[in-house]
Amino acid sequence: MKETENYQFNQGGRRQRYGLLIMVSAVCLAIIAAAWWLAKPKTTLEDEAEQNVVVSVRVAKAERQSIAAQSSALGTIWPLQQATVSAKVSAPIRQMALLKNKMVHEGEVIAVLESRDIQAQRAEAQAALNEARITEQNVTSGTIPQTAAQDDKALRDARANVLNARAILERRRVLAEQGGISQKDLEAAQLTLTTAENDLRLAESTTKLRAATLSPNDRALAAARVKEADERIATLDTQLSYATIRAPFDGVITDQFQFKGEFATAGAKLFTIANLSEMVVKASFADTVAAQLKVGNEATIKPADLPGESIIGQVSLISRASDPQNRTVEVWVNLKNTGGRLRANSAAEVVVTTKVAADAVVVPAAAVTLDAANSAEGVVMVVDDKSVAHEKKVRTGIRAGSLIQITEGLNGGESVVIEGNYALPDGAKVQSAEEGKAGKEDQKEKDGKKGEKE
Repeated sequence: MKETENYQFNQGGRRQRYGLLIMVSAVCLAIIAAAWWLAKPKTTLEDEAEQNVVVSVRVAKAERQSIAAQSSALGTIWPLQQATVSAKVSAPIRQMALLKNKMVHEGEVIAVLESRDIQAQRAEAQAALNEARITEQNVTSGTIPQTAAQDDKALRDARANVLNARAILERRRVLAEQGGISQKDLEAAQLTLTTAENDLRLAESTTKLRAATLSPNDRALAAARVKEADERIATLDTQLSYATIRAPFDGVITDQFQFKGEFATAGAKLFTIANLSEMVVKASFADTVAAQLKVGNEATIKPADLPGESIIGQVSLISRASDPQNRTVEVWVNLKNTGGRLRANSAAEVVVTTKVAADAVVVPAAAVTLDAANSAEGVVMVVDDKSVAHEKKVRTGIRAGSLIQITEGLNGGESVVIEGNYALPDGAKVQSAEEGKAGKEDQKEKDGKKGEKE
């Protein structure tokens, strides 16, 4: 009986020891596992999580091509040739039609002013001129009419004798050569001519001497009155010409300020004429931009009233003065107005090219994260053949619209991230789509949604 009880007691003790041993072993394993778990770095787990994440991005190729920097400014379209015609004399408008938008030619009569009073003044001035000429003639010819007439007759007779003697000499010379007369007769004819010429010289000297004995002051006064009358007529003729208003050149009447029947005062505007076959666009560019322009450079004009249209012109003038308030320089661009579509005084955008680089590495501007807004340095995310993005330091150059030049850091042909590159870590796994393919997929998606709506 006791042996049985002892046996049972021993068996129970063994079970308790085994259970305690198992519990101790389990606790030790739990402590070891906990210690290993606590000792394991958390960064390793985060790295594993990050390695398992794939970022969806859009990429584009860094290409080699030409790129040009452009600058634009708002300008105003002006006619290259324009003039405002004003009245030069004060008078009522006798003739002037409705002229606005009318095409006229150089020299064409546009308006006629009343000029009857000026014509009356001219007639009076003409009479004064005739009187002054008669007075001058009387003073010059002398105070004794009979003596002046005799001197005039003597001068005419002497001239006639010279002509007659010369003719006789010529006839006798011909006869002498043929043997018809003697040499003595030829010499007599020569003597007669010489005597006639001497008489002519005497008559001319007598007339001049008699005129010289008259008062020089009287003659000068008479000549001055004639000149004064002549100048008065010239002045009135000029005023009469001002009464007829003519077109200064071929063009279109863009404005008309007065009409028939109104009184035009001297200096008052009558109309504005413009030659619209060629225009000039005046725009103000920053002085730093103007410094890079040259006369003859091409410029693109985008008129505000012709949406979607561009016209190529040439820079014709770059002002040598800068506006001190806003630091701008006025630039003129000439262009042909084919078909007359451009309107005077309308607005237009002027786009000029300032820098050009050939065979440059060019990427979309969205691919570059600049260090600062005005910095030329930044980073791009380059995707390798294993779809892993790597950060690349770059230096930028020319910026033209949505493209930017990379002067350092890329060689061309690399795939750069243009969407999803913000805060993208270096070495991240990406799922990329080419820019062109992505655009097609987006278009297909839009077409599909459009079909579902229909």
